[in-house]
Order: sequence, then C-alpha cells, then structure tokens
Amino acid sequence: MSRSDDRDDLIFKALADSRRRAILDLLKDAPRTTGELCEHFEKTLDRCTVMQHLKVLEKAELVLSHKEGRTRWNHLNAAPIQDIHARWISSYATHAVKLLTKLKRDLEEED
Repeated sequence: MSRSDDRDDLIFKALADSRRRAILDLLKDAPRTTGELCEHFEKTLDRCTVMQHLKVLEKAELVLSHKEGRTRWNHLNAAPIQDIHARWISSYATHAVKLLTKLKRDLEEED
C-alpha cells in the first residue's frame, strides 16, 4: 500500500465519525481553541473525548494546531479533503454532468 493510500485511509476514518465532522464544521468558520470546542460539545462529550477526536483529525492532517501560551488553537486544513475530492469524486461528478447534459438534450429534442 502506498503512502497516499495510507493517508487516504486516515482521512476517511476521520471523516467517518459525525462528531469529528461537527468539529470540522465549527473550524470551517474560524479557528477555535480547544476550550471553545469543548464548550460547544459540553452537553454531549467530555473534554477527554473531544481531545481524542482532535487527535484523530490531526493524525489525518485535517486539523492543524499550535499553542499560544496555555491556549491551543485548532485550524481546519482543507487540503486533504480537496485531495480526496480530486482523486475520488471529481471524475464521478464530471460523468454525472455529462449524463445530465445528455438527458437535457434528449428532453429538448422530444419537445
């Protein structure tokens, strides 16, 4: 298995959990501290669980973090998602657009 496939496995694993996707959705708007993320999920997840999810996201390189004093800032890294899109999704999307274009032409010819 290539390094690219190993990386893709980490990304798909990270994206497979709805709570991790929720963290990414929050980070899409702006970087957040770990404390802010924990506050957002305080009714459903404890701090330890949020940290575990962040670790999985960091391992997949979907989240980049840095410390400023005692504060840890988490940033979304969309590059791995774009790579997945380029490799796995865009070719299917192109095919779907071609099918829709053909369907439109066929329907217009019937009229």
